[in-house]
Amino acid sequence: MNVGRTVFSRLIAHLSHIEFQKCVARYDGDHHFRSLSCWDQSLAMAFAQLTYRESLRDIEACLESMSGKLYHMGFRSRIARSTLADANEAHDWRIFADFAQRLIATARPLYAGAPMGVDLDASLYALDSTTIDLCLSLFP
Repeated sequence: MNVGRTVFSRLIAHLSHIEFQKCVARYDGDHHFRSLSCWDQSLAMAFAQLTYRESLRDIEACLESMSGKLYHMGFRSRIARSTLADANEAHDWRIFADFAQRLIATARPLYAGAPMGVDLDASLYALDSTTIDLCLSLFP
């Protein structure tokens, strides 16, 4: 029996729950939403991103298969497909955008002097390629 922490819980431990709650409070994110907190939603979406889940059904099935470990991974409530869909629709997206900006602000000084592997004189931007694929499929 494994008595150590999961890899996911070790990754999540680097996220400041206090800073996240400040972002939630700024936009009143958990108000009128009892079943799934913003924190649990963000954990579910982070888990989905890290494990390459492709749908809400896929997220639910994968989390359900590890139901005994969810508490140790940081989840405080059961993640159901419909509840996650409702949370994705109801919770304000600015909560997660603000928290992402705080994480970027924390990481930026840590890697300011690190080489990128490419010498650039200008800023570097990352693009989500899914929109490019979607546009090419719609407009050949």
